[in-house]
Amino acid sequence: MRIALDAMGTDSRPQSDIAGGVLAAKEFGDTIVLVGDRKRIEAELKNHDISAGLIEILHAPVDIAMDAKPTDVLKAEATSSIHVALDAVKEGDVDAFVTMGNTGAIHAIATLKTLRRIPGVKRPVLSALFPINNHRMIFLDVGANTDVKPEWVPQFAVMGSIYAQKVLRCPTPRIAMLSNGAEDTKGNLLIREASDLLRRSKMNFVGNVEPVQLMNSVADVVVMDGFVGNIVLKMFEATAHYVATLIRQEFRNDAFSMLGGALARPAFRRIRRQVDTSEIGGAPLLGVNGVVIIGHGQNSAIGIKNAIQQARAAVQENVIGAIRNGIAQEAK
Repeated sequence: MRIALDAMGTDSRPQSDIAGGVLAAKEFGDTIVLVGDRKRIEAELKNHDISAGLIEILHAPVDIAMDAKPTDVLKAEATSSIHVALDAVKEGDVDAFVTMGNTGAIHAIATLKTLRRIPGVKRPVLSALFPINNHRMIFLDVGANTDVKPEWVPQFAVMGSIYAQKVLRCPTPRIAMLSNGAEDTKGNLLIREASDLLRRSKMNFVGNVEPVQLMNSVADVVVMDGFVGNIVLKMFEATAHYVATLIRQEFRNDAFSMLGGALARPAFRRIRRQVDTSEIGGAPLLGVNGVVIIGHGQNSAIGIKNAIQQARAAVQENVIGAIRNGIAQEAK
């Protein structure tokens, strides 16, 4: 398998990106195609011991800043690492693309310039995988579509369910709609209309759920509009970071606390692993004609390796073909 990795994606580009790519190449035995400025990549690769043939370089002289606007990116010359890698996916030169880069730019370039939408898909969606109670849930949309029409939501559910089945190994995914209450009457107009469409579908819709219910793993696929989803994603990450910081501060207060903290350290490490997003690494952009996995710009080498593992699973399970069939069936 050949996986394109954006070498200019993370905040620490290209060090973490290349380190993660090397880890993946060694562990999985696949060819990792590093996309970015050749000179910078070659200079960084000198710090790694890697067998010939496991790493290739695809030159792309431009890297897109995290604060670049999608509209500006679309007008720019197509020589960025994101453009070049997505073109390689489109042409079949690589099997998938993994990046920790500018999410808005990735979505715009993939949807409007390179891969395009799968036939029948009204709007591609960004997803996020949440590790809760040793159970992975897929949330979508988490930022691609701020304003959503009710009829788009069942498609979000179809695509999320297929990913849950194929990659997360969930045979009958439970689908829920995020709302401010579990009752059918709760929620804004979008939630009420979209929930009604989901109830009338053939999918395994378990109803509306409140945020507190999510901690009990009551669903496998949670759908929402991109505005709410982006806030949920950022709040989850911020809360996990805040709680970890608070615990560290409290255990440094006095000698007894420090002793207790030392004794409890193994347990806290296990807890941290359960909520650490780097254990997943990235999540798919669903609805475009190719496997695209997007991760956080602050991802570590381990996180990037795990994101590549997500891409490998999506390719092996033919997620794109399954979504094509699923969307066609949903339209009947």
